[in-house]
Amino acid sequence: MSATAVSCGAIGIEHIGTPVRLRGWVNRRRDHGGLVFIDVRDRDGISQIVFDPADAATFDIAQSLRNEDVIDVVGDVRARPAGTENANLATGTVELGVTSLAVLSRSLTPPFPINVDGDVDENLRLKYRYLDLRRPRLQHNLTVRHKIVKAMRDFFDARDFLEIETPVLIKSTPEGARDFLVPSRVHPGTFYALPQSPQLLKQILMIGGLGRYMQIARCFRDEDSRADRQPEFTQLDVEMSFVDEEDVMAIMEACIVHVWKAALGHEIAQPIPRIAHVDAMRRFGIDKPDLRFGLELCDVNSAFEGTSINFLKAHVANPASRMAAVRYPGGAALSRRDFDAITETAKSFGAGGLIYVTYAADGWKSSIQKLLDDATVTKLRELCDAEVGDAILLVAGERALATDVAGKLRLHVADRLQLRDPATFAFCWIVDFPLFERDADTGAIAPTHHPFTAPLVGQESLLESDPLAMRAQHYDLVLNGFELGSGSIRIHDVAFQKRIFEVFGLSDAIIEDRFGFFMEALRYGAPPHGGMAWGIDRLAMLACGETSIRDVIAFPKNQVARDLMMDAPSAVPDVSLRDVGLQLRRGAGSAPTPPAEPAKT
Repeated sequence: MSATAVSCGAIGIEHIGTPVRLRGWVNRRRDHGGLVFIDVRDRDGISQIVFDPADAATFDIAQSLRNEDVIDVVGDVRARPAGTENANLATGTVELGVTSLAVLSRSLTPPFPINVDGDVDENLRLKYRYLDLRRPRLQHNLTVRHKIVKAMRDFFDARDFLEIETPVLIKSTPEGARDFLVPSRVHPGTFYALPQSPQLLKQILMIGGLGRYMQIARCFRDEDSRADRQPEFTQLDVEMSFVDEEDVMAIMEACIVHVWKAALGHEIAQPIPRIAHVDAMRRFGIDKPDLRFGLELCDVNSAFEGTSINFLKAHVANPASRMAAVRYPGGAALSRRDFDAITETAKSFGAGGLIYVTYAADGWKSSIQKLLDDATVTKLRELCDAEVGDAILLVAGERALATDVAGKLRLHVADRLQLRDPATFAFCWIVDFPLFERDADTGAIAPTHHPFTAPLVGQESLLESDPLAMRAQHYDLVLNGFELGSGSIRIHDVAFQKRIFEVFGLSDAIIEDRFGFFMEALRYGAPPHGGMAWGIDRLAMLACGETSIRDVIAFPKNQVARDLMMDAPSAVPDVSLRDVGLQLRRGAGSAPTPPAEPAKT
């Protein structure tokens, strides 16, 4: 009887007595009582195989095997002896008695263990990514990512969306981050840009009458990396014609419910809660709130009405200021050293200082004990719903700063109390964003998201009189304190789009140079349209309970945007630069010139 090829995670009692062929990597070798036991591993799991010294040919080779050698074995499946079963393995009730063995490839000693999920320096993991990818954790994450993307495609295909690929070499139309530029060889002195998103292209698809578009799109932004950012990333991109906010949010909500069920087997409660932007900032200090726990911010100005505390007087009745508090459950048990550390944390967030009050069974205490009275402390407790045993952390200052610091303190308290369970998924929509904001560096009016977002219906007249009062037809989907993605209804009227550009100070010449092709397209019958994009890397990170998107990407860059495995970016030969009309100014610290390419014959 010929052997049946089976994956290492698939043999079971149904195979007992039949010859089976397994191919994979040596996960572990053990020598016991004259027998050699080897765990062989592939993407699907692990099987135990056994070598008997009676078969000298295979036994001698088995004794030479090391972890990560690649082998091909044939043998008969049999039940494991009573008492030796492994309940932690899907294959733990059976083993393979080997009758033939071929070593397909020998391995060097890996620089870190593959068969245990221990902590390994990330740069070492990235340098040897092909070894890191063999570890069950990474294989699980990439499997979940695959299921997420497949579920997205299935969902939109069933609803008459077309997946349309947009180009990767496009015109530079800066959207906030720096573009990656690609010099053109056939058009010397000119450059393509890699897309930060397919934003204008998907809008043009709507002008082109395609109606319902989606794409799993590769995007590029030349910005600093961090835990949830990469210079190249993948997003689900969606656009629809003849829709309003409710239409887009309804289909995207149905999509995330389908994806979570298909990829994780998890039911998302509907409807997903909606929170207005202004309320999110007031309650949580951030426009991407983590709803896995409560501890909403408390406005406590009223507790200090008529206060004689000089450094608080200026904030009590000033609408430009805020006095915001965070309740710390069980915080009364903290030591002075603990509160000193929390105060330093608040200062690192930008606070000038921190006031705390504790409520113990024997009375209250505060960092400003001599300045407070019982009435104020009681009012604070009422405003924050504090209980005996709790503490209150209070920050005061300019409204935006105090809100930001209090929001970060809320998360800090949650982390100290371990309230942010990665296995809990708390979604919400954030709606009614401001259309514009002040640029922090220049003070100029800038788009809160991008300049193609339409204002709320009826607010167009505010554009010249009070643009900062305008609200946008914009919506974010948030999960566990992370923005999964943003969407909006777009401007489809060319005259109003031009007015928006002019608010940002763009001249006619700049509008024509950057967006002329798009403005021309709007003049040919643009339908009302809107859409959304989700970051797949970030979504997969949260679905897998990871804290870095690098752990759900097969070949990520490190924290400084380098590929350690391929050693990229790297210098190129001078001849390659000359082909595209470039010459580098070489100075201290510049990359060395690589060897010239061999002549072609």
